[in-house]
Amino acid sequence: MSIFNIVNLLGGLGLFLFGMNYMSEGINQVAGSKMKDLLEKLTRNKFKGFLLGLFVTCIIQSSSATTVMCMGFLNAGIMDLAQATGVILGAHIGTTITAVLIAIDVSAISTLCIFIGACLVLFAKKPTKVYVGEIILGFGILFFGLKYMSGDQAMGVLKTNAAFKHFITTANNPIIGLVVGTLMCAVLQSSSACIGVLQVLALQGLMPMNFAIYLIIGVNVGSAMPLFLSSIGAKTGARRAAIVYFVFDVVGMLIFTPIALLTPYTSWITSLTANGSVQVAIGHIIFKVVTALVLLPFVNQIVAFASRVIPAREHESNLRFMYIDTKLSDNTSIAAQVEQEVTRMINAVRQNFVDSCEAFLTKDVSKAPQIREREELIDWLNENITNFMITINARPLPNESAAYVGRLFHVLIDLERIGDHAVNILEKTETTINDHLDFSDYSSEEFRALYDNVIILFDESVKSLRKDKIFEEEKKGLLNLRNFIRDLNEDALDNHIERLREHKCHTESGVIFTKLLQDLERTGDHAYNISKAGRDDRVLMNNRYIS
Repeated sequence: MSIFNIVNLLGGLGLFLFGMNYMSEGINQVAGSKMKDLLEKLTRNKFKGFLLGLFVTCIIQSSSATTVMCMGFLNAGIMDLAQATGVILGAHIGTTITAVLIAIDVSAISTLCIFIGACLVLFAKKPTKVYVGEIILGFGILFFGLKYMSGDQAMGVLKTNAAFKHFITTANNPIIGLVVGTLMCAVLQSSSACIGVLQVLALQGLMPMNFAIYLIIGVNVGSAMPLFLSSIGAKTGARRAAIVYFVFDVVGMLIFTPIALLTPYTSWITSLTANGSVQVAIGHIIFKVVTALVLLPFVNQIVAFASRVIPAREHESNLRFMYIDTKLSDNTSIAAQVEQEVTRMINAVRQNFVDSCEAFLTKDVSKAPQIREREELIDWLNENITNFMITINARPLPNESAAYVGRLFHVLIDLERIGDHAVNILEKTETTINDHLDFSDYSSEEFRALYDNVIILFDESVKSLRKDKIFEEEKKGLLNLRNFIRDLNEDALDNHIERLREHKCHTESGVIFTKLLQDLERTGDHAYNISKAGRDDRVLMNNRYIS
Protein backbone atom coordinates (compact mmCIF):
# COMPACT_ATOMS: atom_id res chain seq x y z
CA MET A 1 0.00 0.00 0.00
CA SER A 2 1.62 3.27 -1.16
CA ILE A 3 1.78 6.60 0.62
CA PHE A 4 -0.72 7.88 -1.94
CA ASN A 5 -3.26 5.26 -0.88
CA ILE A 6 -2.70 6.00 2.81
CA VAL A 7 -3.19 9.72 2.24
CA ASN A 8 -6.44 9.04 0.35
CA LEU A 9 -7.62 6.78 3.15
CA LEU A 10 -6.83 9.39 5.81
CA GLY A 11 -8.48 12.10 3.71
CA GLY A 12 -11.67 10.08 3.42
CA LEU A 13 -11.58 9.37 7.16
CA GLY A 14 -11.05 13.06 7.86
CA LEU A 15 -14.08 13.97 5.77
CA PHE A 16 -16.12 11.33 7.60
CA LEU A 17 -15.14 12.67 11.04
CA PHE A 18 -15.56 16.30 10.03
CA GLY A 19 -18.98 15.61 8.51
CA MET A 20 -20.14 13.80 11.64
CA ASN A 21 -18.94 16.62 13.91
CA TYR A 22 -20.37 19.35 11.66
CA MET A 23 -23.71 17.61 11.44
CA SER A 24 -23.82 17.14 15.24
CA GLU A 25 -23.09 20.84 15.77
CA GLY A 26 -25.97 21.78 13.49
CA ILE A 27 -28.33 19.37 15.24
CA ASN A 28 -27.34 20.78 18.62
CA GLN A 29 -28.10 24.31 17.44
CA VAL A 30 -31.50 23.32 16.07
CA ALA A 31 -32.61 20.81 18.68
CA GLY A 32 -30.06 21.01 21.51
CA SER A 33 -32.19 23.07 23.90
CA LYS A 34 -35.26 20.92 23.17
CA MET A 35 -33.22 17.78 23.85
CA LYS A 36 -32.04 19.39 27.07
CA ASP A 37 -35.60 20.19 28.16
CA LEU A 38 -36.65 16.60 27.42
CA LEU A 39 -33.79 15.21 29.47
CA GLU A 40 -34.61 17.58 32.33
CA LYS A 41 -38.32 16.75 32.48
CA LEU A 42 -38.69 13.12 31.47
CA THR A 43 -36.00 11.19 33.32
CA ARG A 44 -37.77 10.52 36.63
CA ASN A 45 -38.44 6.92 35.60
CA LYS A 46 -35.44 4.82 34.55
CA PHE A 47 -37.38 3.14 31.72
CA LYS A 48 -38.55 6.51 30.38
CA GLY A 49 -34.98 7.74 30.75
CA PHE A 50 -33.80 4.71 28.78
CA LEU A 51 -36.20 5.44 25.91
CA LEU A 52 -35.36 9.14 26.05
CA GLY A 53 -31.63 8.44 25.87
CA LEU A 54 -32.27 6.23 22.85
CA PHE A 55 -34.37 8.94 21.16
CA VAL A 56 -32.00 11.83 21.90
CA THR A 57 -28.97 9.89 20.67
CA CYS A 58 -30.77 8.85 17.51
CA ILE A 59 -31.23 12.58 16.85
CA ILE A 60 -27.76 13.86 17.75
CA GLN A 61 -25.99 10.61 16.67
CA SER A 62 -23.52 10.47 19.54
CA SER A 63 -23.85 8.47 22.75
CA SER A 64 -20.79 10.30 24.11
CA ALA A 65 -22.50 13.67 23.53
CA THR A 66 -25.65 12.47 25.31
CA THR A 67 -23.56 11.18 28.22
CA VAL A 68 -21.61 14.45 28.45
CA MET A 69 -24.98 16.23 28.50
CA CYS A 70 -25.98 14.00 31.43
CA MET A 71 -22.69 14.85 33.16
CA GLY A 72 -23.60 18.52 32.93
CA PHE A 73 -27.07 17.90 34.40
CA LEU A 74 -25.54 15.84 37.20
CA ASN A 75 -23.27 18.76 38.08
CA ALA A 76 -26.19 21.18 37.93
CA GLY A 77 -28.27 18.96 40.22
CA ILE A 78 -30.99 18.55 37.60
CA MET A 79 -30.81 14.75 37.61
CA ASP A 80 -29.26 12.12 39.85
CA LEU A 81 -26.97 9.28 38.80
CA ALA A 82 -29.77 6.69 38.67
CA GLN A 83 -31.70 8.84 36.18
CA ALA A 84 -28.54 9.49 34.17
CA THR A 85 -27.76 5.76 34.07
CA GLY A 86 -31.07 4.97 32.36
CA VAL A 87 -30.37 7.67 29.78
CA ILE A 88 -26.83 6.37 29.17
CA LEU A 89 -28.09 2.83 28.57
CA GLY A 90 -30.57 4.13 26.00
CA ALA A 91 -27.89 6.30 24.42
CA HIS A 92 -25.81 3.22 23.65
CA ILE A 93 -28.59 1.87 21.44
CA GLY A 94 -29.37 5.23 19.84
CA THR A 95 -25.81 5.60 18.55
CA THR A 96 -26.30 2.63 16.19
CA ILE A 97 -28.36 4.82 13.83
CA THR A 98 -25.18 5.82 11.97
CA ALA A 99 -24.34 2.18 11.31
CA VAL A 100 -27.87 1.63 9.98
CA LEU A 101 -27.56 4.57 7.57
CA ILE A 102 -24.18 3.29 6.35
CA ALA A 103 -25.57 -0.22 5.92
CA ILE A 104 -28.41 0.96 3.67
CA ASP A 105 -25.84 2.98 1.66
CA VAL A 106 -27.18 6.49 1.22
CA SER A 107 -23.83 7.71 -0.15
CA ALA A 108 -25.38 8.09 -3.62
CA ILE A 109 -27.06 11.33 -2.52
CA SER A 110 -24.02 12.67 -0.65
CA THR A 111 -22.99 15.17 -3.33
CA LEU A 112 -26.55 16.49 -3.63
CA CYS A 113 -26.64 16.97 0.16
CA ILE A 114 -23.31 18.82 0.00
CA PHE A 115 -24.70 21.20 -2.64
CA ILE A 116 -27.99 21.86 -0.82
CA GLY A 117 -26.28 22.23 2.56
CA ALA A 118 -23.61 24.58 1.21
CA CYS A 119 -26.26 26.79 -0.40
CA LEU A 120 -28.18 27.08 2.87
CA VAL A 121 -25.05 27.77 4.94
CA LEU A 122 -23.76 30.41 2.53
CA PHE A 123 -26.96 32.15 1.44
CA ALA A 124 -29.68 31.57 4.06
CA LYS A 125 -30.56 34.64 6.14
CA LYS A 126 -32.28 33.02 9.11
CA PRO A 127 -30.04 31.26 11.66
CA THR A 128 -32.36 28.23 11.80
CA LYS A 129 -31.99 27.65 8.06
CA VAL A 130 -28.20 27.99 8.38
CA TYR A 131 -28.18 25.32 11.09
CA VAL A 132 -30.35 23.04 8.95
CA GLY A 133 -27.85 23.64 6.16
CA GLU A 134 -25.04 22.56 8.50
CA ILE A 135 -26.90 19.33 9.22
CA ILE A 136 -27.42 18.56 5.52
CA LEU A 137 -23.87 19.58 4.59
CA GLY A 138 -22.39 17.52 7.42
CA PHE A 139 -24.50 14.54 6.38
CA GLY A 140 -23.29 14.85 2.78
CA ILE A 141 -19.61 15.25 3.76
CA LEU A 142 -19.88 12.27 6.13
CA PHE A 143 -21.09 9.90 3.43
CA PHE A 144 -18.88 11.40 0.75
CA GLY A 145 -15.90 10.66 3.01
CA LEU A 146 -17.19 7.13 3.51
CA LYS A 147 -17.58 6.68 -0.24
CA TYR A 148 -14.08 8.06 -0.81
CA MET A 149 -12.61 5.64 1.74
CA SER A 150 -14.19 2.68 -0.01
CA GLY A 151 -12.87 3.72 -3.41
CA ASP A 152 -10.04 2.03 -5.31
CA GLN A 153 -7.62 4.85 -4.42
CA ALA A 154 -7.99 4.16 -0.68
CA MET A 155 -9.20 0.84 0.75
CA GLY A 156 -9.80 -0.73 -2.61
CA VAL A 157 -6.07 -1.32 -3.02
CA LEU A 158 -6.10 -3.61 0.01
CA LYS A 159 -7.89 -6.24 -2.10
CA THR A 160 -4.62 -6.87 -3.94
CA ASN A 161 -2.34 -6.49 -0.91
CA ALA A 162 -1.02 -9.97 -0.10
CA ALA A 163 0.12 -9.11 3.44
CA PHE A 164 -3.24 -7.65 4.41
CA LYS A 165 -5.18 -10.54 2.85
CA HIS A 166 -3.01 -13.03 4.74
CA PHE A 167 -3.59 -11.21 8.03
CA ILE A 168 -7.35 -11.08 7.54
CA THR A 169 -7.74 -14.70 6.47
CA THR A 170 -5.66 -15.97 9.41
CA ALA A 171 -6.87 -13.51 12.05
CA ASN A 172 -8.89 -15.47 14.58
CA ASN A 173 -7.33 -14.35 17.85
CA PRO A 174 -10.02 -12.56 19.88
CA ILE A 175 -7.44 -10.73 22.02
CA ILE A 176 -5.89 -9.11 18.92
CA GLY A 177 -9.35 -8.06 17.72
CA LEU A 178 -10.30 -6.60 21.10
CA VAL A 179 -7.03 -4.70 21.48
CA VAL A 180 -7.05 -3.35 17.90
CA GLY A 181 -10.71 -2.28 18.18
CA THR A 182 -10.13 -0.59 21.53
CA LEU A 183 -7.05 1.29 20.32
CA MET A 184 -8.80 2.22 17.09
CA CYS A 185 -11.68 3.88 18.96
CA ALA A 186 -9.37 5.47 21.52
CA VAL A 187 -7.51 7.17 18.66
CA LEU A 188 -10.51 8.19 16.53
CA GLN A 189 -12.60 9.15 19.60
CA SER A 190 -15.80 7.98 17.90
CA SER A 191 -17.33 4.50 17.91
CA SER A 192 -19.58 5.46 15.00
CA ALA A 193 -16.54 6.38 12.89
CA CYS A 194 -14.77 3.11 13.79
CA ILE A 195 -17.82 1.02 12.96
CA GLY A 196 -18.11 2.96 9.70
CA VAL A 197 -14.52 2.04 8.79
CA LEU A 198 -15.26 -1.62 9.58
CA GLN A 199 -18.36 -1.46 7.40
CA VAL A 200 -16.34 -0.04 4.50
CA LEU A 201 -13.79 -2.85 4.87
CA ALA A 202 -16.54 -5.47 5.09
CA LEU A 203 -18.24 -4.04 2.01
CA GLN A 204 -14.97 -4.60 0.10
CA GLY A 205 -14.84 -8.18 1.37
CA LEU A 206 -11.84 -7.33 3.55
CA MET A 207 -13.41 -7.90 6.98
CA PRO A 208 -14.73 -11.40 7.69
CA MET A 209 -17.34 -11.46 10.43
CA ASN A 210 -15.47 -14.00 12.55
CA PHE A 211 -12.79 -11.35 13.13
CA ALA A 212 -14.98 -8.23 12.83
CA ILE A 213 -17.05 -9.28 15.84
CA TYR A 214 -14.04 -8.90 18.17
CA LEU A 215 -13.17 -5.57 16.61
CA ILE A 216 -16.78 -4.45 17.23
CA ILE A 217 -16.52 -5.45 20.89
CA GLY A 218 -13.16 -3.68 21.21
CA VAL A 219 -14.50 -0.53 19.55
CA ASN A 220 -17.33 -0.40 22.07
CA VAL A 221 -14.92 -0.73 24.98
CA GLY A 222 -12.71 2.00 23.49
CA SER A 223 -15.72 4.32 23.11
CA ALA A 224 -15.49 5.08 26.83
CA MET A 225 -12.10 6.74 26.32
CA PRO A 226 -13.46 10.21 25.30
CA LEU A 227 -15.61 10.26 28.43
CA PHE A 228 -12.73 9.27 30.66
CA LEU A 229 -10.68 12.08 29.14
CA SER A 230 -13.48 14.62 29.63
CA SER A 231 -13.98 13.51 33.25
CA ILE A 232 -10.34 14.00 34.28
CA GLY A 233 -10.42 16.59 37.03
CA ALA A 234 -14.21 16.86 36.68
CA LYS A 235 -16.73 16.72 39.49
CA THR A 236 -17.82 13.50 41.18
CA GLY A 237 -21.09 13.11 39.26
CA ALA A 238 -19.37 13.43 35.88
CA ARG A 239 -16.70 10.89 36.81
CA ARG A 240 -19.34 8.43 38.00
CA ALA A 241 -21.23 8.83 34.71
CA ALA A 242 -18.04 7.89 32.84
CA ILE A 243 -17.78 4.77 35.02
CA VAL A 244 -21.39 3.84 34.18
CA TYR A 245 -20.63 4.18 30.48
CA PHE A 246 -17.52 2.01 30.86
CA VAL A 247 -19.44 -0.63 32.86
CA PHE A 248 -21.85 -1.00 29.95
CA ASP A 249 -19.07 -1.75 27.48
CA VAL A 250 -17.15 -4.11 29.79
CA VAL A 251 -20.30 -6.11 30.57
CA GLY A 252 -21.03 -6.28 26.83
CA MET A 253 -17.50 -7.57 26.24
CA LEU A 254 -17.93 -10.23 28.96
CA ILE A 255 -21.23 -11.34 27.40
CA PHE A 256 -20.32 -11.41 23.72
CA THR A 257 -16.70 -12.57 23.73
CA PRO A 258 -17.62 -16.07 25.03
CA ILE A 259 -20.66 -16.15 22.74
CA ALA A 260 -18.49 -15.38 19.71
CA LEU A 261 -15.88 -17.94 20.80
CA LEU A 262 -18.13 -20.84 21.84
CA THR A 263 -21.24 -20.55 19.65
CA PRO A 264 -21.98 -20.23 15.90
CA TYR A 265 -23.00 -16.62 16.55
CA THR A 266 -20.99 -15.11 13.68
CA SER A 267 -22.17 -17.83 11.31
CA TRP A 268 -25.73 -16.97 12.18
CA ILE A 269 -25.15 -13.27 11.39
CA THR A 270 -23.53 -14.06 8.03
CA SER A 271 -26.46 -16.34 7.18
CA LEU A 272 -28.82 -13.36 7.46
CA THR A 273 -27.21 -11.37 4.62
CA ALA A 274 -24.27 -11.52 2.23
CA ASN A 275 -23.67 -7.76 2.57
CA GLY A 276 -20.62 -7.33 4.81
CA SER A 277 -21.57 -3.78 5.81
CA VAL A 278 -24.98 -4.96 6.99
CA GLN A 279 -23.36 -7.84 8.91
CA VAL A 280 -21.17 -5.42 10.86
CA ALA A 281 -24.18 -3.19 11.56
CA ILE A 282 -26.19 -6.18 12.83
CA GLY A 283 -23.34 -7.28 15.12
CA HIS A 284 -22.98 -3.75 16.47
CA ILE A 285 -26.73 -3.31 17.07
CA ILE A 286 -27.12 -6.68 18.80
CA PHE A 287 -24.19 -5.89 21.10
CA LYS A 288 -25.77 -2.60 22.14
CA VAL A 289 -29.37 -3.79 22.49
CA VAL A 290 -28.69 -7.00 24.39
CA THR A 291 -26.24 -5.36 26.79
CA ALA A 292 -28.65 -2.50 27.51
CA LEU A 293 -31.58 -4.85 28.17
CA VAL A 294 -29.44 -7.01 30.46
CA LEU A 295 -28.25 -4.01 32.50
CA LEU A 296 -31.47 -1.98 32.67
CA PRO A 297 -32.94 -3.91 35.64
CA PHE A 298 -29.67 -3.38 37.53
CA VAL A 299 -29.51 0.42 37.39
CA ASN A 300 -29.41 0.78 41.19
CA GLN A 301 -26.56 -1.73 41.47
CA ILE A 302 -24.60 0.07 38.74
CA VAL A 303 -25.09 3.38 40.56
CA ALA A 304 -23.90 1.84 43.84
CA PHE A 305 -20.83 0.41 42.09
CA ALA A 306 -19.97 3.76 40.49
CA SER A 307 -20.39 5.48 43.86
CA ARG A 308 -17.97 3.03 45.48
CA VAL A 309 -15.40 3.42 42.71
CA ILE A 310 -15.67 7.24 42.79
CA PRO A 311 -16.42 8.24 46.41
CA ALA A 312 -17.53 11.74 47.28
CA ARG A 313 -14.61 14.09 47.70
CA GLU A 314 -13.95 16.14 50.80
CA HIS A 315 -13.41 19.81 49.96
CA GLU A 316 -11.43 21.98 52.35
CA SER A 317 -12.53 25.30 50.91
CA ASN A 318 -15.97 26.67 50.13
CA LEU A 319 -14.41 28.87 47.43
CA ARG A 320 -15.12 26.53 44.56
CA PHE A 321 -17.80 25.80 42.01
CA MET A 322 -20.37 23.33 43.24
CA TYR A 323 -22.30 23.02 39.96
CA ILE A 324 -20.21 24.43 37.11
CA ASP A 325 -17.75 21.90 35.69
CA THR A 326 -15.10 23.69 33.66
CA LYS A 327 -13.77 20.37 32.35
CA LEU A 328 -16.94 19.50 30.42
CA SER A 329 -17.52 20.88 26.95
CA ASP A 330 -21.25 20.18 26.67
CA ASN A 331 -23.08 23.40 25.74
CA THR A 332 -26.66 22.34 26.49
CA SER A 333 -26.23 22.14 30.28
CA ILE A 334 -24.06 25.24 30.69
CA ALA A 335 -27.00 27.59 31.37
CA ALA A 336 -28.36 25.20 34.03
CA GLN A 337 -24.97 24.97 35.73
CA VAL A 338 -24.46 28.74 35.69
CA GLU A 339 -28.00 29.26 37.02
CA GLN A 340 -27.30 26.97 39.99
CA GLU A 341 -24.11 28.85 40.87
CA VAL A 342 -25.92 32.21 40.54
CA THR A 343 -28.68 30.85 42.81
CA ARG A 344 -25.98 29.95 45.31
CA MET A 345 -24.69 33.53 45.11
CA ILE A 346 -28.23 34.93 45.47
CA ASN A 347 -28.78 32.89 48.64
CA ALA A 348 -25.47 34.06 50.13
CA VAL A 349 -26.23 37.72 49.32
CA ARG A 350 -29.75 37.52 50.79
CA GLN A 351 -28.53 35.85 53.97
CA ASN A 352 -25.80 38.46 54.44
CA PHE A 353 -28.25 41.32 53.97
CA VAL A 354 -30.72 39.80 56.45
CA ASP A 355 -28.05 39.02 59.05
CA SER A 356 -26.49 42.50 58.79
CA CYS A 357 -29.83 44.28 59.15
CA GLU A 358 -30.86 42.07 62.07
CA ALA A 359 -27.48 42.76 63.68
CA PHE A 360 -28.22 46.50 63.60
CA LEU A 361 -31.73 46.07 64.99
CA THR A 362 -30.66 43.72 67.80
CA LYS A 363 -27.17 45.22 68.38
CA ASP A 364 -25.80 41.69 68.15
CA VAL A 365 -22.83 41.17 65.82
CA SER A 366 -22.14 37.55 66.78
CA LYS A 367 -22.74 36.52 63.14
CA ALA A 368 -20.06 38.89 61.82
CA PRO A 369 -17.54 36.07 61.05
CA GLN A 370 -20.14 34.18 58.98
CA ILE A 371 -21.12 37.38 57.16
CA ARG A 372 -17.53 38.12 56.22
CA GLU A 373 -16.94 34.52 55.17
CA ARG A 374 -19.99 34.66 52.92
CA GLU A 375 -18.82 37.99 51.52
CA GLU A 376 -15.55 36.31 50.52
CA LEU A 377 -17.59 33.61 48.77
CA ILE A 378 -19.77 36.25 47.05
CA ASP A 379 -16.69 38.04 45.70
CA TRP A 380 -15.17 34.74 44.57
CA LEU A 381 -18.36 33.65 42.80
CA ASN A 382 -18.77 37.04 41.14
CA GLU A 383 -15.25 36.96 39.70
CA ASN A 384 -15.17 33.30 38.70
CA ILE A 385 -18.71 33.02 37.30
CA THR A 386 -18.01 36.15 35.25
CA ASN A 387 -14.74 34.71 33.94
CA PHE A 388 -16.47 31.43 33.10
CA MET A 389 -19.27 33.21 31.23
CA ILE A 390 -16.72 35.24 29.26
CA THR A 391 -15.05 31.96 28.29
CA ILE A 392 -18.25 30.25 27.17
CA ASN A 393 -19.55 33.36 25.44
CA ALA A 394 -17.33 32.48 22.47
CA ARG A 395 -18.97 29.06 22.13
CA PRO A 396 -21.90 28.36 19.77
CA LEU A 397 -24.49 28.20 22.57
CA PRO A 398 -28.19 27.55 21.88
CA ASN A 399 -29.97 30.90 21.49
CA GLU A 400 -31.94 30.58 24.74
CA SER A 401 -28.83 29.74 26.75
CA ALA A 402 -26.81 32.56 25.17
CA ALA A 403 -29.52 35.12 25.96
CA TYR A 404 -29.89 33.90 29.54
CA VAL A 405 -26.14 33.90 30.20
CA GLY A 406 -25.91 37.39 28.70
CA ARG A 407 -28.51 38.72 31.16
CA LEU A 408 -26.65 37.26 34.12
CA PHE A 409 -23.61 39.52 33.58
CA HIS A 410 -25.66 42.45 34.91
CA VAL A 411 -27.20 40.39 37.70
CA LEU A 412 -23.78 39.43 39.05
CA ILE A 413 -22.78 43.10 39.28
CA ASP A 414 -25.91 43.97 41.25
CA LEU A 415 -25.59 40.97 43.56
CA GLU A 416 -21.98 41.83 44.36
CA ARG A 417 -22.95 45.43 45.15
CA ILE A 418 -25.76 44.29 47.47
CA GLY A 419 -23.21 42.08 49.23
CA ASP A 420 -20.96 45.14 49.69
CA HIS A 421 -23.83 47.16 51.18
CA ALA A 422 -24.60 44.32 53.61
CA VAL A 423 -21.00 44.44 54.85
CA ASN A 424 -21.26 48.25 55.09
CA ILE A 425 -24.31 47.86 57.35
CA LEU A 426 -22.41 45.35 59.50
CA GLU A 427 -19.39 47.64 59.83
CA LYS A 428 -21.56 50.62 60.80
CA THR A 429 -23.34 48.43 63.37
CA GLU A 430 -19.97 47.43 64.85
CA THR A 431 -19.02 51.11 65.03
CA THR A 432 -22.20 52.00 66.91
CA ILE A 433 -21.59 49.19 69.41
CA ASN A 434 -17.89 49.99 69.92
CA ASP A 435 -18.59 53.74 70.30
CA HIS A 436 -21.69 53.15 72.48
CA LEU A 437 -23.94 55.09 70.13
CA ASP A 438 -27.70 54.97 70.60
CA PHE A 439 -30.61 55.33 68.18
CA SER A 440 -34.14 56.36 68.93
CA ASP A 441 -37.05 53.96 68.62
CA TYR A 442 -38.22 56.06 65.64
CA SER A 443 -34.92 55.41 63.85
CA SER A 444 -35.15 51.65 64.45
CA GLU A 445 -38.75 51.57 63.19
CA GLU A 446 -37.80 53.50 60.04
CA PHE A 447 -34.84 51.19 59.46
CA ARG A 448 -37.11 48.14 59.94
CA ALA A 449 -39.69 49.47 57.47
CA LEU A 450 -37.03 50.06 54.80
CA TYR A 451 -35.34 46.72 55.44
CA ASP A 452 -38.62 44.77 55.24
CA ASN A 453 -39.58 46.35 51.92
CA VAL A 454 -36.11 45.95 50.41
CA ILE A 455 -36.06 42.22 51.17
CA ILE A 456 -39.53 41.87 49.61
CA LEU A 457 -38.29 43.69 46.49
CA PHE A 458 -35.20 41.47 46.38
CA ASP A 459 -37.27 38.27 46.57
CA GLU A 460 -39.76 39.41 43.96
CA SER A 461 -36.96 40.54 41.63
CA VAL A 462 -35.30 37.13 41.86
CA LYS A 463 -38.64 35.49 41.01
CA SER A 464 -39.05 37.70 37.95
CA LEU A 465 -35.50 36.90 36.84
CA ARG A 466 -36.37 33.20 36.69
CA LYS A 467 -39.54 33.74 34.66
CA ASP A 468 -39.53 33.60 30.88
CA LYS A 469 -41.90 36.55 30.79
CA ILE A 470 -43.50 38.79 33.39
CA PHE A 471 -46.80 40.63 32.97
CA GLU A 472 -47.19 44.39 32.84
CA GLU A 473 -48.85 44.55 36.27
CA GLU A 474 -45.88 42.70 37.77
CA LYS A 475 -43.49 45.22 36.23
CA LYS A 476 -45.55 48.09 37.63
CA GLY A 477 -45.68 46.42 41.02
CA LEU A 478 -41.91 46.12 41.17
CA LEU A 479 -41.43 49.73 40.03
CA ASN A 480 -43.97 50.97 42.59
CA LEU A 481 -42.21 49.04 45.36
CA ARG A 482 -38.84 50.52 44.34
CA ASN A 483 -40.36 54.03 44.38
CA PHE A 484 -42.05 53.36 47.73
CA ILE A 485 -38.64 52.42 49.18
CA ARG A 486 -37.21 55.70 47.89
CA ASP A 487 -40.13 57.59 49.48
CA LEU A 488 -39.59 55.79 52.78
CA ASN A 489 -35.92 56.70 52.62
CA GLU A 490 -36.67 60.39 51.96
CA ASP A 491 -39.21 60.48 54.81
CA ALA A 492 -36.78 58.77 57.18
CA LEU A 493 -34.04 61.23 56.21
CA ASP A 494 -36.36 64.22 56.72
CA ASN A 495 -37.49 62.88 60.09
CA HIS A 496 -33.90 62.27 61.09
CA ILE A 497 -32.87 65.83 60.22
CA GLU A 498 -35.78 67.10 62.30
CA ARG A 499 -34.66 64.99 65.28
CA LEU A 500 -31.14 66.39 64.92
CA ARG A 501 -32.54 69.94 65.05
CA GLU A 502 -34.50 69.11 68.16
CA HIS A 503 -31.41 67.43 69.69
CA LYS A 504 -33.27 64.12 70.04
CA CYS A 505 -30.26 62.20 68.68
CA HIS A 506 -26.49 62.65 68.65
CA THR A 507 -24.56 63.95 65.67
CA GLU A 508 -22.33 60.85 65.56
CA SER A 509 -25.38 58.60 65.50
CA GLY A 510 -26.95 60.83 62.90
CA VAL A 511 -24.04 60.43 60.49
CA ILE A 512 -24.15 56.63 60.88
CA PHE A 513 -27.93 56.52 60.41
CA THR A 514 -27.74 58.64 57.24
CA LYS A 515 -25.22 56.24 55.72
CA LEU A 516 -27.35 53.24 56.76
CA LEU A 517 -30.34 54.75 54.93
CA GLN A 518 -28.14 55.20 51.89
CA ASP A 519 -27.08 51.53 51.99
CA LEU A 520 -30.70 50.40 52.24
CA GLU A 521 -31.89 52.60 49.37
CA ARG A 522 -29.05 51.53 47.07
CA THR A 523 -29.68 47.90 47.95
CA GLY A 524 -33.27 48.45 46.81
CA ASP A 525 -32.03 49.97 43.53
CA HIS A 526 -29.75 47.02 42.83
CA ALA A 527 -32.56 44.59 43.73
CA TYR A 528 -34.80 46.35 41.22
CA ASN A 529 -32.05 46.11 38.58
CA ILE A 530 -32.12 42.32 39.03
CA SER A 531 -35.81 42.28 38.07
CA LYS A 532 -35.06 44.29 34.93
CA ALA A 533 -32.50 41.70 33.81
CA GLY A 534 -35.32 39.16 33.49
CA ARG A 535 -37.55 41.30 31.26
CA ASP A 536 -38.02 41.25 27.52
CA ASP A 537 -37.84 45.06 27.49
CA ARG A 538 -34.87 45.44 29.84
CA VAL A 539 -33.45 48.92 29.66
CA LEU A 540 -30.31 49.97 31.54
CA MET A 541 -31.20 52.31 34.37
CA ASN A 542 -29.32 55.54 34.89
CA ASN A 543 -28.29 54.33 38.34
CA ARG A 544 -27.42 50.76 37.36
CA TYR A 545 -23.78 51.18 38.25
CA ILE A 546 -24.35 53.31 41.31
CA SER A 547 -22.15 52.09 44.19
